[in-house]
Amino acid sequence: MSEQNPYQQLGVTEDASFEEIQEAKQRLLQQHSGDSKVLESIEMAYDSIIMERLRLRQEGKIKVPERIRFPEREKPSEPPLSLNSLPINTSPSWLQRFIDTPSSTDILVAAGVFLALTGVTIVVEDTQGSLVPLLLTLGIFANVYFLNRKEQQFWRSVLITLVALVIGIAIGAGVAGLGLNLINLDSQQLYAIMTFCLFWLSSSFLR
Repeated sequence: MSEQNPYQQLGVTEDASFEEIQEAKQRLLQQHSGDSKVLESIEMAYDSIIMERLRLRQEGKIKVPERIRFPEREKPSEPPLSLNSLPINTSPSWLQRFIDTPSSTDILVAAGVFLALTGVTIVVEDTQGSLVPLLLTLGIFANVYFLNRKEQQFWRSVLITLVALVIGIAIGAGVAGLGLNLINLDSQQLYAIMTFCLFWLSSSFLR
């Protein structure tokens, strides 16, 4: 290879374009990646051609592209960010184990069930005091069902439901105690409504 001129070493003609010279150089570098002497001769041949063409450029005989004269200025273009390339979930990994991303159908089905229970709680008059406990019981079963359907972990679903029940009753008691009852509901109704809200949140967005 050393007895050949630089163009022959790269396997191109003397009237080859800069793109063809660069492609030939890269192809040879890949082919002889394990032979340091051959790689060195390829680089020397390429440099010799570039120097010759720069000389011709100074004499006004050819025009050398800027990216050949100053290769360090050439930077790979970065693809524009798209919605698909942006990270969707940036929350910590431990939080991702508990937070679910349900489909709109799952959200609407759970919302429909608990809204129906809430509507009955508000509209139907509970003269004997047994309606609200019955509705809460139905809500408990519904919440356990929705949670267990996603992860198939029954006892975990029961635990989440019981926690939501306790928190819902506590929030209802707090609302009643602060006098924030704007539609004149009794304490049991407040407990049930707050609990149904938490049931919907837990069944939709917890796993």
